[in-house]
Amino acid sequence: VGGDTNPMEQDVESPIIRKPKLPKQAREDLPKHLAEIDRVKKIQRYVQKDGKCNVHHGNVRETYRYLTDIFTTLVDLKWRFNLFIFVLVYTVTWLFFGFMWWLIAYLRGDLDHIADNQWTPCVNNLNGFVSAFLFSIETETTIGYGYRVITDKCPEGIVLLLVQSVLGSIVNAFMVGCMFVKISQPKKRAETLVFSTNAVISMRDGRLCLMFRVGDLRNSHIVEASIRAKLIKSKQTKEGEFIPLNQTDINVGYNTGDDRLFLVSPLIICHEINQNSPFWDISQAHLSKEELEIVVILEGMVEATGMTCQARSSYVSSEIKWGYRFTPVLTLEDGFYEVDYNSFHDIYETDTPTCSAKELADMANRARLPLTWSLASKLSQQGLPESEQEGQETKTNLDEQGKSEKTERNGDIANLESESKVRGNKK
Repeated sequence: VGGDTNPMEQDVESPIIRKPKLPKQAREDLPKHLAEIDRVKKIQRYVQKDGKCNVHHGNVRETYRYLTDIFTTLVDLKWRFNLFIFVLVYTVTWLFFGFMWWLIAYLRGDLDHIADNQWTPCVNNLNGFVSAFLFSIETETTIGYGYRVITDKCPEGIVLLLVQSVLGSIVNAFMVGCMFVKISQPKKRAETLVFSTNAVISMRDGRLCLMFRVGDLRNSHIVEASIRAKLIKSKQTKEGEFIPLNQTDINVGYNTGDDRLFLVSPLIICHEINQNSPFWDISQAHLSKEELEIVVILEGMVEATGMTCQARSSYVSSEIKWGYRFTPVLTLEDGFYEVDYNSFHDIYETDTPTCSAKELADMANRARLPLTWSLASKLSQQGLPESEQEGQETKTNLDEQGKSEKTERNGDIANLESESKVRGNKK
């Protein structure tokens, strides 16, 4: 019996369920479909982690506006285009004035009297376009080798010399100034201003706070550094208007002056989540479902050049860690403080309520309520509201008082009747 198996049990055993085999075309399209879903679910950043704004301007019809501010346009160009324009401008001016010097010599007949010692040319030793081009370079760059020189018998050459000298100075000032501004731009200074990879939410001084860390890798400090933050989130108004990528200020100490930083060592920037915070109603579970982005902006002046520098970064909802704190990076050594940037981005887990700051405040208010309020709440929970309980008590007291007064009146009437009967019997 022990070795035999019941045929009924064999029938009841769960059958092996085989997954249906997908067609070849469906199997090939499945990875593409999953990749497409992941791409759609991925939140599109407004500002990249390195600070670049992910916005492209299209269909700009008034392109002439870029030419009205040609200096800024040249500065904003990439280096390869800037260097190309730099070389092109000088080459074109040299060629143009070289052609003008050759044209003057050709019209005056200097090219026909090259070997005539009795002929006074406009420019000595100018015998073709190449020599005219070289003379143009010498004139504009003020090299002056002394082999080719203009004579006083050529008034048109004197005028051209003045024009080329003035225009050459303008070109030099414009192009050299453009290159100087391009080189001294403080954009590269922002590369040494670092932001933490993640932002964290945890308790600080009994309040729920959003925090991120900033630091400066250079020994030359940022003067008058200030920090500000923006919440980028689409919203819909009460009237039904949809506002894409609406910007909301996040207070990081504007009222108290904590937004002005002395950025000598890494600092943790704190935003207290209170009634005025856009995170007032957001809990840990709600945060993971939100499509939002926090843009942080650090501004200040470069100590070496005095130019304004701006560094940017951003945090999407997946980069905001709930219930974490930053690992300390500052230690006291022998006579100085040392910053360990290996731990700059490190965080550790800490006990933090998962509810929103609003719910946390409501629970704290309930814990501080007086005893009378709690008794009234218990009465209301048993049946009627507090006002109706008081009304019933008042009604009961009035009924009891009415009954007692009625009894007293009935007793008085009975006493009067008995007295009248006694008097009648005596008579």
